[in-house]
Amino acid sequence: MISAKLGLSNPFPRTCLSSLSFPGVLSTADVFRWLAGNSSDKLDIMAQYWQLIAQPDDPRSGDYGYSAESMKNFGSGDGSSVYKSIEDAADRDVNVRLLQHSGVYPDYTQEPSALALGRPNVKNVTLLIKDWFESGVLHAKVWISDSRDVYIGSANNDWKSLTQVKEVGIYLVNCPDIAKKVEIFYNNLWKLGSLNSSDYTRKIWDQQWQISRTVPCWSHFIPSKQRCRSPLPPYVEVPHTSGYPLLTDPSTFKTSIQTPGCNYSNSKPQSSYLSFAPPELSFGKYQADEQAWIETIKSVKDGETVRISTMDWLGQSEYSKQTVYWSSLSTAISEVIFSKHAKVKILVAYWSHFIANTDQYLKSLLYSNNLCSSSPDNKCAGKIEIKYYMVPGYNSTGAAVINGTSTGNKYPGFGRVNHVGVSFGTYNPGIVGQLQKIFDADWDSPYAVPVQPLQDGHAFSS
Repeated sequence: MISAKLGLSNPFPRTCLSSLSFPGVLSTADVFRWLAGNSSDKLDIMAQYWQLIAQPDDPRSGDYGYSAESMKNFGSGDGSSVYKSIEDAADRDVNVRLLQHSGVYPDYTQEPSALALGRPNVKNVTLLIKDWFESGVLHAKVWISDSRDVYIGSANNDWKSLTQVKEVGIYLVNCPDIAKKVEIFYNNLWKLGSLNSSDYTRKIWDQQWQISRTVPCWSHFIPSKQRCRSPLPPYVEVPHTSGYPLLTDPSTFKTSIQTPGCNYSNSKPQSSYLSFAPPELSFGKYQADEQAWIETIKSVKDGETVRISTMDWLGQSEYSKQTVYWSSLSTAISEVIFSKHAKVKILVAYWSHFIANTDQYLKSLLYSNNLCSSSPDNKCAGKIEIKYYMVPGYNSTGAAVINGTSTGNKYPGFGRVNHVGVSFGTYNPGIVGQLQKIFDADWDSPYAVPVQPLQDGHAFSS
């Protein structure tokens, strides 16, 4: 049994006009500073990209042209102080590992490289997942301090993620059992960064997705006798399968958790779990993220509600060379609407990088309401509602000399094929209740705009 403190971080950006607050929910910057400041032996950090230090004087930067006073009001100081907390940990001779994707313009990997420069106790690795899977990015955001305290969430190492963008994360304090499991996943990714991918990858025919693609040579897509020996020490072999392996008894653990800000009595341990993606990097009996999300949807009780908040929603791959139709989540939603009469609420960010054909997929999902009521024999009482979350100025962010406004909006999202991620799930009523309050505040806000259904009508052919 695990006894730990578990809480949420950063539900509202500074630019949000809402005055709502939630007891026990910390800012992500506070959590990051605490993890770095409390580390005495080692600190592992994983992010998609870094832009902790604002660059208002760099004409290439989206920060360009803003005054010092504006940057202060935006909260850019939180990014600088988080960066300083990592520097301070390194200067205390804490062993620091920094793992990230190639970064974004104009900084790329400048910040983690600067931290590692001249410090033998700081190691810095850039991992390109596309070299192993043909597409995808390192999308997980994880901090692990002394193999004991851990953050898992949506916030990148970016000052805007700390103050201007909608993010949610979970932090666990004094929880070495969970932290060490996440650390194994971190170590697996770190190991990939030291290998020549061309020596460990193969082209296969993916029967599930109906495409040819690259996978690690120990992948479950390859028949057992034809696989290479995995270079990842804690790896457990999975039988050959045509799609991602589904586990009938994935690992869970009982947690006795103190949840700050909750009135719920947590003396009775509740089940929690970890999930990882892609499965080739997993270990033990942990389920893939996709299976975890589907089972979360299907765990809804008869007549109750599923709530989903996401940055993007797309029923297909976005970045792969060959387009893949991906219906897993939509199918699970339709199933619980029909069989469990569930109400499903989906909140999707409408932001500056909104994917063009999102609306068509969401409207097709809304059509489940028509199908549900299409026959009196269906006895279907479920319903789906979908809203866009549209912050004023979402499409005019960037440098002050160009646009003059800086607002953002992002939610922890369902990933797409080949994105590398880690998720923590729990049935703890305290945490579930806090998340529901955050979701409901967004759902009921003036920024939430209903997605319009497909127009009624029928097409006939003779």
